[in-house]
Amino acid sequence: MRRIHLLTGVAVLLTTTAPVAAETLREALVKAYNTNPTLAAQRANVRAIDENVPIARSAGLPSVSLTGGYTENVLKAANSFVAPDRQLTGSSTLSVPIYSGGGVKNSVRAAETRVEAGRLSLRGTEADLFTAVVGAYMDVIRDEAIVSLNEQNVKVLDVNLQASKDRFQVGDLTRTDVAQSDARLAVARSQLQTAQARLISSRESYIRLVGTAPGNLEVPPALPNLPADPDSAVQVAVDHNPVLLAAQKNRDASGFDIDVARANRLPTVNVNIGGNYYNYLGSLGSGTGVAVGQSGTSASAGLGLTVPLFQGGRPAAQVRQAQERRAQASEQVTETERGVIAQARSAYAVWKSSLEVIASSEVAVNANKLSLEGVRAENSVGNRTILDILNAEQELLNSQVTLVTSRRDAYVAGFALLAAMGDAEAKDLGLDGGPLYDPIAHYKSVRGKIWDYGSQPDPALVGTSTVQTPAQGSVVTRPLDPILDAPVEPAVDTTGPNPAGVRK
Repeated sequence: MRRIHLLTGVAVLLTTTAPVAAETLREALVKAYNTNPTLAAQRANVRAIDENVPIARSAGLPSVSLTGGYTENVLKAANSFVAPDRQLTGSSTLSVPIYSGGGVKNSVRAAETRVEAGRLSLRGTEADLFTAVVGAYMDVIRDEAIVSLNEQNVKVLDVNLQASKDRFQVGDLTRTDVAQSDARLAVARSQLQTAQARLISSRESYIRLVGTAPGNLEVPPALPNLPADPDSAVQVAVDHNPVLLAAQKNRDASGFDIDVARANRLPTVNVNIGGNYYNYLGSLGSGTGVAVGQSGTSASAGLGLTVPLFQGGRPAAQVRQAQERRAQASEQVTETERGVIAQARSAYAVWKSSLEVIASSEVAVNANKLSLEGVRAENSVGNRTILDILNAEQELLNSQVTLVTSRRDAYVAGFALLAAMGDAEAKDLGLDGGPLYDPIAHYKSVRGKIWDYGSQPDPALVGTSTVQTPAQGSVVTRPLDPILDAPVEPAVDTTGPNPAGVRK
C-alpha cells in the first residue's frame, strides 16, 4: 500500500495567513481517529470477527466432558433384593475428531478470510470518516467566509441606503431609488441570517464527527499525488480501494462455505475414550446379609464412525444455499467495483472542475471589484443609477461566494478522490496523535486460545459524548482572504453630486 503522508506540506489551494493558535486539519483528524464512536464500533466489530477463527478451530480439537449423578431410590419393587437404596455415578469422555469431511478446515479458512475482510472494512471506515471530517472542516471554513461576506455586504448596503435617503432629502434621488436600496438591504439581511444558520449547522456537524467544537481553523495543506487523469485514478482505485478488497475477500470466504456445507453429507470419525465410576454407598444388598461390592470403575476406548445416509435433503439444501450466497457475494463485488469507479471518476471531475471554477472566480472577483468602482464613478456623473450600483455589489458578492465554495469543493473532492484510491487512511495521513490502532495484534492474541475459561475485562469505551459541548453560534473566528476582503464603508459625500458608495 502506498504511503504518501497527505497532511504535510504548504497550503496551495487555499492560501492565507492563519493565526498562531489555529486548529489544524491534522489535529481534527487525530481527535476523530481517537474518539469517534463509529470508528471505535467498527474496531470492536473486527475484534468480534477475530473470534470466529478460534470458534471454527474448536470443532477440530479434542473435547473432554465429565458427568455425575446421585440417585435415591425412595420406592423399590417388593421382589427386588439387589437394587441399591442409593447410587453415585460419574463418567468422563474424551472425544478426538479424526476426520470431518473437510468441514473444520474450510470453516477455519472461511473465518480467516473474513478476518482479512474485516480489516479491510475497517480501513474503509477510516477513509469514510476522514473524508467526512475533511468535508465538515472545509464547510466551517467556507461558511465562516460566506458569513463574513454577507456581513460586509449588509454594512455596504446599509451605508448606501443612508446615503440614498440623504440624497432624496436634497432632491437628488427619487423615492424609487430609496425603495430599491431598502429592498436590497432587506434581502441581504435575510441572506446573512441564512448563512449564519448554515455556519451553525456546519459547526454542529463538525462536533458530531470530531467530538469537540471547531476553533480557529487553519487552512489545510495541499493534497499531494493526485492523479493526472480519471483512468489513472480508476486503475489505482480498483487495485487499492479497501471496500472493494473487502468485498472480494467476502466472496472468497463464501467459496469455503460451500465446502463446509458439502462436508455435512460425508462420514466423520472420532476416537472416543471413556471412564465410569459407580458407588452404591453401602446400600446394595443391605437386606440380604450377603457381602456385595459397593463401588467400581470401568473404562472404554474405541473409534466412532458416523455415516450420514439420509437427512431429509438438508445437506443438499445447505450446499445450494451456500452456492447462492457465493453468487450474491460475487455480484456484490461487481456492484462495489462499479461504485468505486463512479466515485473515483466523479470525484476527479468535481476536483478538476472546481479548480477551473477557482481560477475563473478569482478573475470574476477582481473584475467585479473594478466594475463596482466604475459603476459608482459613472453614477457620480449621472450615467448610472442606484440600481446599477446595487446590481454590481450583488454580482461581486455572488462571485466571492462562488470562489469560497469552489475552494471548499476542490479540496473535499480531491480528498474523496484519494479515499477512493485507498490513500486516505490513518497510515497515509501522517497522524502524530499516538500509536495507530493495530487490528492484527488482537487477532494474534486470540487465535491460539483454547482454554474455555479465559476471559478479559470489558473493552473500554472510546467514543466521547458531546452532551456538554455548548451550542454553537455564528461568530466568525478567522479573517477573510485578502482577495475577498474589501473596505466596508466607502467615503460618501451627500452634499454634492457624488452618490452613495463612491470611493474617494
